[in-house]
Amino acid sequence: MEKAAKVLFLDDEPGILDALRRLFIDDRVDVLTSTHGNDALDKLEKNDVSVLVSDNLMPGMRGIEFLQRAKHLSPDTVRIMLTGYADMDVAVDAINKGEVHRFITKPWDDGEFRQTILHSIDRYETVRSLRKADEHSLYSLGQTIELKDPYTKGHCDRVAKYALALAETIGVETELRENIKRGSWLHDCGKIGVPEAILNLTGPLTAEQMSIVKNHPTWGAEVARLAHLPDSIINVILYHHERFDGKGYPSGLSGEAIPLEARVVSVADIYDALTSDRAYRVRMTRDRAVRIIAGNKGTCSDPRIVDAFISLLGGIHG
Repeated sequence: MEKAAKVLFLDDEPGILDALRRLFIDDRVDVLTSTHGNDALDKLEKNDVSVLVSDNLMPGMRGIEFLQRAKHLSPDTVRIMLTGYADMDVAVDAINKGEVHRFITKPWDDGEFRQTILHSIDRYETVRSLRKADEHSLYSLGQTIELKDPYTKGHCDRVAKYALALAETIGVETELRENIKRGSWLHDCGKIGVPEAILNLTGPLTAEQMSIVKNHPTWGAEVARLAHLPDSIINVILYHHERFDGKGYPSGLSGEAIPLEARVVSVADIYDALTSDRAYRVRMTRDRAVRIIAGNKGTCSDPRIVDAFISLLGGIHG
């Protein structure tokens, strides 16, 4: 049986700790609690803790100090701060300094709080899996992420095959080709933080939902950096939604400022997305997909890479 993930809550109010413990009664989560910073640090040292949630305004050791010490003691543990609105400036400062991954305001929404913790557990486990950095682990992780969205089954593997063939066609060196393949498997790993309800919507997304989806390259790259993956793999994850005309996301890079590996995977990703069934539409024919990609040369995609890909597919028919 899969081992339960451990989550540690630190708060000086026992009633709050009891409420937090009840939130996860139906989940495979081992909840640890503490009312004092030193006791929490001792538990953190003795346990493999996936997520750590700390209040800030506590007697003795404040949450900021505790989280700073926890970062050095267990750097992979996802750190979250519980804060009242009066502590907002402190919380934002803590995030900017890298001490915490997120903050949750009091009073919290039970459903959102639970989802945040479960997603943070996924993030922790993803970093641990990525750190192995062997072919089997990376490939398996890509497949695991696809389980969040049944419409993307096989997507990462197909993107890797298209991108690898394209990279060979344009003469990319061997080491970079290997990282293009691995980056293709992992390009959507940031979707581990996107709620499945959003991924599986059959209609158009709201602006708020779209903003959540658009965070996935940044989230994925952050996880890949924590796992110390090569820069070229991180580039694929972070920049595969950039556009040649600078209107993509998350950084708005344009032209050859977008790393080559990301430009290659982007074309492969677009083609597979167009020729696969999705929750919001049925697949397109090969020829229609190729015509759309060709029509977006210089705006969405690098013209040289598009031409090479169309040639690889055998040209435009009809």
